[in-house]
Amino acid sequence: MKILGIETSCDETGVAIYDDKQGLIANQLYSQIKLHADYGGVVPELASRDHIRKTVPLIEAALTQANLKASDIDGVAYTAGPGLIGALMVGASIGRSLAYAWGVPAVAVHHMEGHLLAPMLEDNPPAFPFIALLVSGGHTQLIKVTGIGEYALLGESIDDAAGEAFDKTAKLLGLDYPGGAKLSKLAERGNVKRFHFPRPMTDRPGLDFSFSGLKTAAANTINQQKQDLDEQTKADIARAFEDALVDTLLIKSRRALDQTGFNRLVIAGGVSANKTLRGKLTQLMAERKGQVYYPRLEFCTDNGAMIAYAGMIHLKASQFADLAIEVKPRWPLSEL
Repeated sequence: MKILGIETSCDETGVAIYDDKQGLIANQLYSQIKLHADYGGVVPELASRDHIRKTVPLIEAALTQANLKASDIDGVAYTAGPGLIGALMVGASIGRSLAYAWGVPAVAVHHMEGHLLAPMLEDNPPAFPFIALLVSGGHTQLIKVTGIGEYALLGESIDDAAGEAFDKTAKLLGLDYPGGAKLSKLAERGNVKRFHFPRPMTDRPGLDFSFSGLKTAAANTINQQKQDLDEQTKADIARAFEDALVDTLLIKSRRALDQTGFNRLVIAGGVSANKTLRGKLTQLMAERKGQVYYPRLEFCTDNGAMIAYAGMIHLKASQFADLAIEVKPRWPLSEL
């Protein structure tokens, strides 16, 4: 069984083909970073227009890469939400139309479930149950996962997500969009002892996150140092910010593991590529004699492979989309 997966929720156009016997057999990705860089962030209308231009050529490229014809495809999966409504509509319209034209089922996939299942694409996938820390540009969530479709939200960000806080703080430091990865690179040269930022909401019970105050602390420090904001000072601020954010994620992940008694942790989403975060969570799970799982770096950010895999799981469970083209810009994972 071969599934075509289409991802167009934000600023990456991803198309992949997953085979239930051979695994991932095609993966195509186009990033819009250069398109949005001049604006310092994603411009929704421009994102939608670029998805219109790129999606069909990437589908053709994926079929060529896998040496397949349209008649070889057994189902089409597409991201139906959450995300930018215009961008979602492009992928959903193309995906649903192709499924109808090819006479195969269509599957509407939840974007965050795609991220959650991305580690399943690896040679050593996690077994159930596990705690999932989802840290993408727009979401920071701790999920109790007991099986496919069995997701319980334990905590989430009440304001800025971790990825948003990274990018906004990077912008305050004068780093180009997207700044999260650049901030982390800058932090490698930072003095860990010079500045100290709060670990928000760790002094109280619960598993929710809040990163707006951490961003404000960084902004205030940048303003205080504006007369002497050289590259080393920027690096020191970046280091203090990254350490505070990573420590917060670490503390809350430990709490979730303690609360559930699970000994497996999955981390996925764009921020899961952060080396400091990976290192500290690996150390945490080693101390607990547990296991931690990550997707490979290319599957941390948005991609079609995770949508194709999730689509395969739902297709086998006979969970199909009807003929209506429907997207959900806001779609809680708990509704699955």
